[in-house]
Amino acid sequence: MTMDAELRPALDARRAQHRYRSRRSVQSPQGDVVRVDGRELICFCSNDYLGLANHPQLKEAAIDATRQWGTGSGASHLITGHSELHDKLEARLAEITGRPRALLYSTGYMANIGVLGALTGRGDRVYQDSLDHASLIDGARSRG
Repeated sequence: MTMDAELRPALDARRAQHRYRSRRSVQSPQGDVVRVDGRELICFCSNDYLGLANHPQLKEAAIDATRQWGTGSGASHLITGHSELHDKLEARLAEITGRPRALLYSTGYMANIGVLGALTGRGDRVYQDSLDHASLIDGARSRG
């Protein structure tokens, strides 16, 4: 039996239950309103909580940084991917928040894994809502 033949009934069942998901391409910058399939829609599902994804000053800063530093770090932070820009951002974030230090994570997923691991220890309990983001659930499970 081919993989297609094995998956087809399960996929058809998902479609019948209106649980089949497909990706849609956003044809505009991120913002309160986005264009999807040629239609302007209010976006209620963005992770751009602070509205910074399309901020003019940040866009200019990103262009300047790209001209000076290129488009990628080249490696993880612990290898050769931690730059002077990262140091400056961590220092500024610490200053803004009144903390002695700040630590950047590459993704929200990694942050939730790391933070839960740092704040809890073996035998501690983490109480979560079943609708928490998967990264929070994974973080609680991975801590031991």
